Amino acid sequence: MNRLNHIAVVMDGNRRWARKNGFLEKIGYSQGVKTIETLMRACVEEKISNLSLFAFSTENWARPKDEVEFIFHLFEKVLDENLHLFIENNIRFRAIGDLSRLDTHLRDKLKNAEILTQNCDLLCVNVAISYGAKDEIVRAVRKINAQGLEVNETNISANLDLPLDVDLILRVGNAKRLSNFLLWQCAYAEIYFSETLFPGLTKREFKRIIKEYHKRERTFGK
Repeated sequence: MNRLNHIAVVMDGNRRWARKNGFLEKIGYSQGVKTIETLMRACVEEKISNLSLFAFSTENWARPKDEVEFIFHLFEKVLDENLHLFIENNIRFRAIGDLSRLDTHLRDKLKNAEILTQNCDLLCVNVAISYGAKDEIVRAVRKINAQGLEVNETNISANLDLPLDVDLILRVGNAKRLSNFLLWQCAYAEIYFSETLFPGLTKREFKRIIKEYHKRERTFGK
């Protein structure tokens, strides 16, 4: 049976879920937070050590200003209300992406959450904010050049925001693309596409997807 250490999730369909159910689009994001909590519990139950979530892409900056502001306000609200739960449940929080584009107040909160949970080791939740895989790789190469090192696979991997290979990437929301998420880390990842919109993703479906992963034969290109 394949060991599942790291699952990455493209959380697509929040706005469509809200429209489909007759709600304001912002409600879709709030419901999505509840789904994240469900996935975290499932990962703990399945003994998965890393859960990576695509929360806000570099392309998302082009969305309407009020929507972007709401999303970041929601980030802060979730951190303020749930940070103690991360600590109490031995769950580590890590933010990845080009965080320099965020305002100082939010960056400070993200950094504080990372520091307070850095010794938690039951599960690590990696939240991609202002993230794009191509941008991550470019920034990694710049770090390598600044150190005067050779540009090779080992050094690129070591200088990524998240130097950890993905075992399974789950894309929900009906689209069948990776959307510039953890491209380097997903080189040999198994891929699962679900038509379920993210706020509607249940623990039952999530665990069924994990079960299917365990049945797959991974060859890593060999």
